[in-house]
Amino acid sequence: MADKREQLEAKGKALRIKFPRTALGQWQPPKGRVPIIEQIKASDHDRLPDLVPVRHQRMKESPFVFYRATAGIMAADLAGANTGLLVQAIGDCHLMNFGGFATPERTLVFDANDFDETHEAPWEWDVKRLAASFALAGRAAGLDARSTQGLAFELASAYRDGVRECADMSMLDLWYMKFDLRVLSRTARNAKARKVLAEAIEQAEKNTHVKTFYKLTENNLGRFEIREEKPLVYHPFDLKKDMDMILHFLDEYKRTLQADRRQLFERYRVVDVALKVVGVGSVGTRCFVVLLMNEHDEPLFLQVKEARTSVLAPFTKGETYAHQGRRIVEGQRLVQAASDMFLGWSTGPAGRHFYLRQLRDMKLGLDVASFDEELLLAYARLCGRVLARAHVRTGDGSVLAGYLGRSDAMPDALSTFAMAYADQTEKDHAAFVKAERSARRTKAPKQRTLKKAARTLRRKLAKKSVVRKATKKTVAKSRPTRTAKKAGKRKR
Repeated sequence: MADKREQLEAKGKALRIKFPRTALGQWQPPKGRVPIIEQIKASDHDRLPDLVPVRHQRMKESPFVFYRATAGIMAADLAGANTGLLVQAIGDCHLMNFGGFATPERTLVFDANDFDETHEAPWEWDVKRLAASFALAGRAAGLDARSTQGLAFELASAYRDGVRECADMSMLDLWYMKFDLRVLSRTARNAKARKVLAEAIEQAEKNTHVKTFYKLTENNLGRFEIREEKPLVYHPFDLKKDMDMILHFLDEYKRTLQADRRQLFERYRVVDVALKVVGVGSVGTRCFVVLLMNEHDEPLFLQVKEARTSVLAPFTKGETYAHQGRRIVEGQRLVQAASDMFLGWSTGPAGRHFYLRQLRDMKLGLDVASFDEELLLAYARLCGRVLARAHVRTGDGSVLAGYLGRSDAMPDALSTFAMAYADQTEKDHAAFVKAERSARRTKAPKQRTLKKAARTLRRKLAKKSVVRKATKKTVAKSRPTRTAKKAGKRKR
């Protein structure tokens, strides 16, 4: 067994000749790179038109938020020469797509939690995207260049060590391995991290379906409805008219569940459905919230998210899925130590693909924007270990461990790349903001012209109305009254 692992590690080590680890640190915009504005317009395709401005408004906020919404741009940038060591990549692997949630056994764990772009791909695509996100987060936190690059270096180091640790484990032990948040809270290296995790765990335990019910719904004449907050939350369906379509959609979904979970789901009935805008990258895609209740009026909230083709798909040769919702669900189940018991997929009436999961059930999100350098370093180490476990679960861990080695060659290269790509993201963000301002200035004169024309039209209509009223009064005066008519008859 040990000999076999040594052979696989040697294979990984030999790969350095073909693709040196220093090459991981190189970044140059690819030749013929499509202008950033055109790429964003392409990513807006088939989104709900009324929500595209909401997406753009959020993207303008900062380079970091912009980065979160542009996984497709980075996928195109990374396409090309790579190590060829494939894993089930998360796809949109940035630091905000990790968090805590409850397993079916109600254990709070920390793991990757967004798989909209998951696909088989080279391991380094995930690590590069995650490292660049830490570089951008460090800049947003006001850290100097050395400290910012240190975050990416710490992440890459934790990933390297985590890969070797996981590669040395038995496959079953690796499959059972979880990052229990309560254990992490007790064993954290510093007091700040322990305090943050303890508070987050306390908050997550309160994030139940019952709390979500009181937060998201209102009683309308004895019937519970999801509260509208247009344009971010609204009702796109008439429940009475569209109930057959909704039930057909859910019938297809429940066939993707395990038998025991399907039986549990069948004890709930649909009460309401609303469209709800989520995140940054998903804004404009079709995302819904379904409120269901059982015979005891206990609520269950499901999130229904549109499943589009992965941004990695055009640049990989991995397995192609006929159903994008199934791709997401199966990718998530491969990567996570434990997944949502109601995770499944279905097809909408227009042939669109969706996947479903619980909404906010004991979900834990860390306020990364408030982290100082010490907390960001701790968070980088944790994310690096989680990603390493995911990649070894779905790839050849021993070959990858052999390629990475034990030196700082890979962390040095990845942290260099992270800083360079953060620079590129800031340039792209600036170009996007400039284009948005230019578009707004172009639209403003047109809008002023339209408003002026509308005012002129209203004045003309008002004048015509006055003339009509005056004419009616004149005609009315010139006509004999009923009394005068009667008097005339009497004279005759």
